[in-house]
Amino acid sequence: MSPEKRCTAAGRRPRRRTLLVVFGALTGLALTAVPLGTAHAASAATPSTQGRGTRVSAWSPSMTAGGPSFTDRTIRMVVHSSVSGSGARITLSNRYSATPLDVSAVDVAVQASGGEATRGTTRNVTFGGSRHVTIPAGEEAVSDVVPVSVGAGENLLVSLYVPGTTGVSTWHSDAFDTTYIASGNHTGDDSAAAFGTTTTSWYYLAGLDVVSPAARGTVVAFGDSITDGYHSSTGTYSRWPDFLARRLGAGPGPQKLSVVDAGIGGNRVLTDVPNPWQGVSALKRFGHDALGQPGVKDVILFEGINDIGNNAGPGGRPLTAQDLVNGYRTLIHEAHAAHVHVIGATLMPDEGNGYYTPAAETIRQSVNRWIRSSGAFDGVIDFDRAMRDPANPAALDPAYDSGDHLHPDDEGMKAMADATDLRLLRT
Repeated sequence: MSPEKRCTAAGRRPRRRTLLVVFGALTGLALTAVPLGTAHAASAATPSTQGRGTRVSAWSPSMTAGGPSFTDRTIRMVVHSSVSGSGARITLSNRYSATPLDVSAVDVAVQASGGEATRGTTRNVTFGGSRHVTIPAGEEAVSDVVPVSVGAGENLLVSLYVPGTTGVSTWHSDAFDTTYIASGNHTGDDSAAAFGTTTTSWYYLAGLDVVSPAARGTVVAFGDSITDGYHSSTGTYSRWPDFLARRLGAGPGPQKLSVVDAGIGGNRVLTDVPNPWQGVSALKRFGHDALGQPGVKDVILFEGINDIGNNAGPGGRPLTAQDLVNGYRTLIHEAHAAHVHVIGATLMPDEGNGYYTPAAETIRQSVNRWIRSSGAFDGVIDFDRAMRDPANPAALDPAYDSGDHLHPDDEGMKAMADATDLRLLRT
């Protein structure tokens, strides 16, 4: 969706998601690729999670291809947890890379400020008891449980050291947060003095899950750049899923659901985007990015404006409203087969943006009527009605417009979260 222009190298279709589970043995370590559902089912039943709460996803950006290469670097990233919990696990992803990823050290610590860790909080992260892990191309690795607790809205710092040259990285381009990079191994440093370079992307780090004493499941906000937080203020956690998590945590009573953001700028429902860091289609990534989350109970599906704005129908032909409806029905069927509810969100207006044409507006209106009236979704959030200009329903409300007539500003992001009926979520 994003109006920014980047390279147009074609992205490749990802492999089916697998988790690299590392088993120790007296004779050494064996690495086994385990299908996602099997690994999550096994982890949910372990004694470390039973009797103390539910394992949920606390933070999990969707990853794409096309990131930069690193050589002998420590990458320190900020993780903003949406829920309180303990017994943390880290997921590293090499899903969109063509070569194995060699990581020789990973640490997690409580953030003091910026790239500085709170003294005494650093914990080593291991994989099958080893500090070192090699992740094959197309796969992911889930860490051992780390003895660290995190509060809702609290930030952790995850530092990983790559000793060699990585090649093109698996990443999330638009983090709207700050990442810190140092030459050499500085994973255990409390100080940020060695981290002389900053970026606003995440690299290889694809998830934090925790055992929550109160939360009963995970809500996945699935979408494009509006969900990803484009035009929200960097480092303030002002994406609409962030505001939704804070609403859920505001009570009354303990927070019953975590929230993770599976938005990717420029992403489409039906077709891959030529730019690799805008991701493969929702049809290809939904099972991994949404249904693959620990504890997932509900998905809020808010995507389609990029299909419309680019007139991108299947097979290279012009888009029709029925094409999008068919795509939504496919995703709903997949979710229901996994016993996950899907809440549909209407597409917001965009008059004044380059995406807008009378023909595109006709498709948007037709799709929104179907979302509202078909009964195919388990619930509906009417973002269109909440965010449109009362004087011109084809345009975004000026009070919420970031300036490009497509993406809301911070106040608009809050208004989207406020428009979400929490009773739709299975708490």
